[in-house]
Amino acid sequence: MSDQRSASARPSKNERRAEAREKARQLRQEHLKKEKRSRLLLQGGVALAAVAIVAIIALVLVNSVRPAGPGPRNMASDGIRIAEGFVAVPTAALPAGDRPVASAPNADGVVDIQIVLDYLCPICGEFEETNGEFIATLIESGAATVEYRPIAILTSRSAGTEYSLRAANAAACVANSSPDSFFAFNAALFAEQPEEGTPGLDDARLVELADEAGATMSLVEPCIAERGFESWVKAATERARTGPLAIRGVEVEGIEGTPSIFVNGQLFEYRYPFDQGEFAQFVLQAAGDEFSTNPTPTPTPTPTP
Repeated sequence: MSDQRSASARPSKNERRAEAREKARQLRQEHLKKEKRSRLLLQGGVALAAVAIVAIIALVLVNSVRPAGPGPRNMASDGIRIAEGFVAVPTAALPAGDRPVASAPNADGVVDIQIVLDYLCPICGEFEETNGEFIATLIESGAATVEYRPIAILTSRSAGTEYSLRAANAAACVANSSPDSFFAFNAALFAEQPEEGTPGLDDARLVELADEAGATMSLVEPCIAERGFESWVKAATERARTGPLAIRGVEVEGIEGTPSIFVNGQLFEYRYPFDQGEFAQFVLQAAGDEFSTNPTPTPTPTPTP
């Protein structure tokens, strides 16, 4: 029995050519289908990328043209006033676009201290380190109030993290929701003040410091995370630069740098490095005879049984 195929069973040349053409046609169709799928995938990817780019651009535009919101409560002057017992003097929020309103005058004999500061400013930190305890004594006794005015002129000097802006925003968040915690929070920011050129404290640490100062975290934490008062900080910074500052009884046509310190409307032209005695003497001179002779309220004696 032979295993050789018969000539009649073998495909003819024409049949082989037809089979080859059919095979080529099938391969061509498969290739075209693959090309179509690839083209659709590419087009879909490009479309998705375009949508993402448009979304990013839209977000940037929305943020850039987003209308400024109101300022924080208790800072209608662009500062928060801390009075006897480290209690903040309440005020309404400053409506967006409105000019700040100078705080009401203190009672006779109570010194008005105003400090324009930037939480990244090293000289501000040194002023706080040298004079913070003295100022705290004046406030605690009721001999003075201090009005802290945080601004952000050093926003570009923190390795891209905008620490100056974030810290001022955090201060505004505390002033708005937990004003009586502001004095402690302000002191904590300077106690952990970063150096210029470093990233500074992250938002998580700002939240921790606010918590340690006694702030209401359910309100302050999201405000810090979302930069709730960023637009106000920028506006207050510009107002501080161009003036006039809302300080009663004096015309201040902008500041030249931080810290800028006023006592009863008089600018403290400090020498550097700071000397606590120099500032104390300036406070006495600016306050006048009444404060000098009776710097602190006299407590009522407790009856002896």
